[in-house]
Amino acid sequence: MSRGPLGIRFGPIPAPTPEAGALAQIQVDVENTGSVRWPDGVFLSYHWLDSRDNPIVWDGVRTTPPRLAPGEQATVELGVRGPIPPGPYRLALDAVAENRAWLSELGSEMPRIDVQVAARTGEPSATLPPWVEATPSWVEHTRAAHAEGYAVVAGSVDWDGGAMRRRPRALEPYVPGTGRVPGFGAPLVCPSVLPGVELEPLADVAGLPAFAAPQVEPWIYDGRAVLRARPRSDRRPT
Repeated sequence: MSRGPLGIRFGPIPAPTPEAGALAQIQVDVENTGSVRWPDGVFLSYHWLDSRDNPIVWDGVRTTPPRLAPGEQATVELGVRGPIPPGPYRLALDAVAENRAWLSELGSEMPRIDVQVAARTGEPSATLPPWVEATPSWVEHTRAAHAEGYAVVAGSVDWDGGAMRRRPRALEPYVPGTGRVPGFGAPLVCPSVLPGVELEPLADVAGLPAFAAPQVEPWIYDGRAVLRARPRSDRRPT
């Protein structure tokens, strides 16, 4: 238990049942064991570790606690996002004085619990124009990425416009064949999205619905997930 200005004690950790990449809420009891009231800039958080306490995800989601005075206690809803991919992990609770130190580094105990993180569930959907079809590879790779924990999965575009309709330059970033590209810089075209996730719409790319990558939810671009565009007759991009 900390004896310095900033300290925290967590109560027992309830056994969570997190899904990979998904945000869950757990109730935890906390006590200010320091000598000063928690100031602005102190947040509750967590780390995901392996079975030997090596960090897998060190910087967890922040939760603002009540500004407890020394000795005061409260029950707090703590936001916890499951790590990617599913599997066995160790959840460790901690608190942070932002831009200063983790309270575990200042002497507070960091309680841990072993957790089996499940595959992410939910039936995905995508907005596809009538002249665009999902190939088996698109279905396979988007569903695999969703199960790993990615809420939004975007892929490449195979352009089948015939001799009179060459592949638009705007689709150069979406050439099939590449694998996963973390931090993909172009808009996401016709992405596969899990329920409850809202994306910011952007201007169409070669007639394909385009969206900004989400700021909070985990997402991925996978060039092996291929959409086939067939802009023929009156079904052509704008």
